[in-house]
Amino acid sequence: MVYKWLKKEQTCLLCDEPSDSQPICSACELELPWLGAHCRICALPLPVTGQICGECLKRLPTFDHVQAPWRFAFPVDSLIGRFKHRADWPSGRILAEQLQQHLEHAYGEGLTRPEMLLPVPLSRQRLRQRGFNQAGMLADWLARMLGIPCNPHLLRRTRETPAQQQLDAVARRRNLRQVFALLPGHTLENRHIAVVDDVLTTGATAEAIARVLKQAGAQRVDVYCLARTPKPGD
Repeated sequence: MVYKWLKKEQTCLLCDEPSDSQPICSACELELPWLGAHCRICALPLPVTGQICGECLKRLPTFDHVQAPWRFAFPVDSLIGRFKHRADWPSGRILAEQLQQHLEHAYGEGLTRPEMLLPVPLSRQRLRQRGFNQAGMLADWLARMLGIPCNPHLLRRTRETPAQQQLDAVARRRNLRQVFALLPGHTLENRHIAVVDDVLTTGATAEAIARVLKQAGAQRVDVYCLARTPKPGD
């Protein structure tokens, strides 16, 4: 006897239609907000490919390169929200698998593989409230899928700060001054590091962390995230 649950078809996470054993069906995957043309440094969505955005031309970031498969728009923003705020770990795992495929393609196109992944750390208070660090989970999944070491404890927050979502770009940078530090006694001499986070908005967090890593001797700091936020109004 074949039980019904053995015959159950996989349905799409987004449209709930049959999806040929894939979590997201082909039709929905095509309609995801893929990043497309973007800044060669910070991945800000742009109208023309191969350009550098005005912000990076005006003030070159400390980090070297951002990799993200999507713009922060529906339905990716909803999936990230479910993962981050509702502990929907299956959605997070699916997003991580898509990011892994994106990175493998980028490596095939010439992107240099990092020597270590470092997740953006949460403050102790926010970690207690949420119960997990979404960046830490993403970094752990990516490390296993890409075969790159991950150290979730090397980078830490030194003090509590207000949530970044409530602040504008200037306030975000001010909010993160001297917030991040490496564990005492550690250096990153000539290392290539990739920082893992869920979303890149103004780049203030990535910038603050990259400064700490470069001061510790890192030669290159890339940022891996699920989505890049467009400029307001774009």
